[in-house]
Amino acid sequence: MSIRHDVKRYPGLAPLTVFFFLYLYAPLAVIVVYSFNANRVAGVWTGFSLKWYGSALNNAALMNALETSLTVAAIATVVSTLVALSAALAIIRGKNLHFRKLSETIVNLPLLLPEIVLAVATLLLFSLLDIQNGMLRLTIAHSAFCTPFAFLPIRARLQGMSLDFEEASADLYADRWTTFRRVTLPLIFPGVFSGAMLAFLISMDDFITSNLLSTGGSTTLPVYIFSLIRAGTSPELNAIATLLILASLVLATVALLVAARGARENAEP
Repeated sequence: MSIRHDVKRYPGLAPLTVFFFLYLYAPLAVIVVYSFNANRVAGVWTGFSLKWYGSALNNAALMNALETSLTVAAIATVVSTLVALSAALAIIRGKNLHFRKLSETIVNLPLLLPEIVLAVATLLLFSLLDIQNGMLRLTIAHSAFCTPFAFLPIRARLQGMSLDFEEASADLYADRWTTFRRVTLPLIFPGVFSGAMLAFLISMDDFITSNLLSTGGSTTLPVYIFSLIRAGTSPELNAIATLLILASLVLATVALLVAARGARENAEP
């Protein structure tokens, strides 16, 4: 017999929950509200205006930084998702338990180490290999540290998938590639999509590695925003941040809808 716990039975939990969400989302609300401020002084409200969005979208340096971030993130997402999918299939479907644990540790190692350590190590490696192209360095580095973020949802989805479907496909004389393409991939697609979206957001958000590896002409959006902050706050920054929040919400909503659809399809007999 299961026991349901009513949160109202815990005194003080409701005010603490409200305070937590206010603390979490109040800064975001301030950014969104003041992105419509007509005054150039970011903290002084003088009236409603959309001019800072126009200023941000007409900023050539900002658009170049956004294009660089989108290009790097798109390539890194594809590469890291393919690597993570291959690793998840090899690890979860592998029969050697020691191989599985060691492989999972290796794949997830970037999550266990401070990012500054990985960034410095990557910079030294590229210096030894004499790789000077900023876009190439960013793409390789982002693909590497985004792989474990894509791996975790794919692995979880693959672990929850029954082997009965693949065995039934084999009984019908389907080869491994056909089984993967027609059975395994459609069933784990919500996890693959979630992992890809997570990798994309992590790549777009990265600052430390991008700041160390970027060169002239390969400045990413977070690095460019940091350079603007050093010169002083501006409502243009609020507009940029609001657009990023909106894009993140859209991607998160799409990922949740895909995951929910996959869960419903798996629940159907």
